[in-house]
Amino acid sequence: MGINVSRNENLADNEYLKSFVGKNHIPSNNTEFWYSLLKFQIHIPENSEEQLSLDSRLETLCESFISNNLRTGNFGSLINVFLAKVSQLLSLSDHESNMHIWQIFNALFIIRSVVKYTIETGSEFQLLQHFEALPDPNVTHENEQNEQIEIAVEGGQAEGKAYPIVIDGNKFQSFFESIVNILVVIPVKEFTYHLHLEAVNTIITLLSVHLFTQQPVEKSMIFKSIYKCQNANVLMSALLHYVSRMVEMPHTMFGATSGGSFVYGIAESLMSMFTFRKNQDLLKSSATGVELSEQFRDHYPLANQSLLLILILTNHCTTKDNPYRTSLFGCSDSKDSPKDPPSTFKIDFNAVYDTLCKIVTIDQATLLLYLLLHRNERFYKFVMQQSNLEQLVIPILQTLYNAPDSTSHHIYMSLIVLLILSEDDAFNKNVHNIILRNISWYTERTITEISLGGLLILVVIRTIQYNMLKMRDKYLHTNCLAALANMSGQFRSLHPYVSQRLVSLFETLAKKHTRLNSQLREPVNGAVSVNVATTSEDMLQDLSVLEEVLRMVLEILNSCLSNQLVHCPNLVYTLLYKKSVFESFRSHHAFQDVIQNIDMVCCRHFINFSLKII
Repeated sequence: MGINVSRNENLADNEYLKSFVGKNHIPSNNTEFWYSLLKFQIHIPENSEEQLSLDSRLETLCESFISNNLRTGNFGSLINVFLAKVSQLLSLSDHESNMHIWQIFNALFIIRSVVKYTIETGSEFQLLQHFEALPDPNVTHENEQNEQIEIAVEGGQAEGKAYPIVIDGNKFQSFFESIVNILVVIPVKEFTYHLHLEAVNTIITLLSVHLFTQQPVEKSMIFKSIYKCQNANVLMSALLHYVSRMVEMPHTMFGATSGGSFVYGIAESLMSMFTFRKNQDLLKSSATGVELSEQFRDHYPLANQSLLLILILTNHCTTKDNPYRTSLFGCSDSKDSPKDPPSTFKIDFNAVYDTLCKIVTIDQATLLLYLLLHRNERFYKFVMQQSNLEQLVIPILQTLYNAPDSTSHHIYMSLIVLLILSEDDAFNKNVHNIILRNISWYTERTITEISLGGLLILVVIRTIQYNMLKMRDKYLHTNCLAALANMSGQFRSLHPYVSQRLVSLFETLAKKHTRLNSQLREPVNGAVSVNVATTSEDMLQDLSVLEEVLRMVLEILNSCLSNQLVHCPNLVYTLLYKKSVFESFRSHHAFQDVIQNIDMVCCRHFINFSLKII
């Protein structure tokens, strides 16, 4: 295509960019100029250092843009060129559209760069002024007489001359709808991939406006325009399809080698930092789920960015009607019967499920899984019907097992997902029928064979113990124990080690209870420890919380024995072997009824077993 590669270090000297940000108006019908301006391939930043370097090299040009555009209206001309090219795209052949898409991408990249700079250094009002600004009648290509006039950006007037700008948001609305058309109408192919990616990144950049203002998003004109979109269902459908299909970044970008791309510093605050591909090694089809999760940001940037945008759209403006939340929570499986209740859009749930299984160790994927399970009843039922639940549960357990390497938010969300799954009796029963062998990542003890349910119990108990030592979070305990309590009525064929860990959990908590109780009853005579900063009231509160946790553990053991006694002999033997652990609690008013029932059930089982032997 005769691509001219524009090096980042030469951007400040680019004559066409200088003209664009200069003091002369460039009409949108100046085909020769816009063709020349958009005939380049910029090196997209691959990391934060390159993005900062690009920002610094563009700073002078952006300052000139801010100073001059309200008189020249060149940004509006570029928007018009962009809108015209997008509207023409569907009527072109593949060969013609390839060149067209390349120029649309370049135009959108320039627009996003300007939007990013204006949002970070100015205000939303200023950005919308630049969208709506019209050329001053006295400013032309040939007329240089007003070059020294200073521009008051916020007021929209030049010294000695007022030029009102009507901020009605119409041009911005047309621009956003055009981006949506790119995403929902143009199919993703090798030569359109980067255009789709740039469109998604542009929406994310626009939504970052609330990071740089004190006003609530409900009063933002940009948010109002985006959230009143009439095509919310088809946009959400397109984004979720991008996630589920996981199309890999092509090797080439409009005929040249494809680099990475990064929208730095914005999505980290919106949801999380997102990184693009940094090398050209293809992801092998034989890669494991964990490997796919680690390389998701690098090899599947469109899926990664679409996932982030879904979360941003659904988690803002939650107090009022949010069409994107409604759309996501109301979608259905494409294989559902036409007679089923209507849905917002249809998508292959199997593809969504398979993709989430591969990438659920990424925090944003866990959040999407939570939203779908919690709010989309159709998807919840679909997941509960799957026979390969281990593909979803094991990566979640690995996240909890490697808790020191995860954020507290990711740990919480993973636990909440398990809690939601444990609310289904069929799930609680099925996990004990799925047998796993040689779990290499579980290093506490070598286990050659264990049920998925047994492994889940082990990891949740380990999470409780990790929380006791590191995080000391009451609510984490509550969620962990709630999941075990939901499952306890279906505990079956527990591995001896699982039974030991269940009883050891109570033993560990009991020792802590005894130690804390002793400190309250027998304080050190006149001595003050420099390491103890808690008061008696704090210790009493800790003791109350600990007794609540101990009671929950006993209830879990009691529920298992009451419902699955004949299927859990290893737990009975462990309780009998460790019966001394419960001795000091048999007379405690908070525990005696549960312990009495556990003792009775265990003794009855032991007697029955002895009679069978005789």
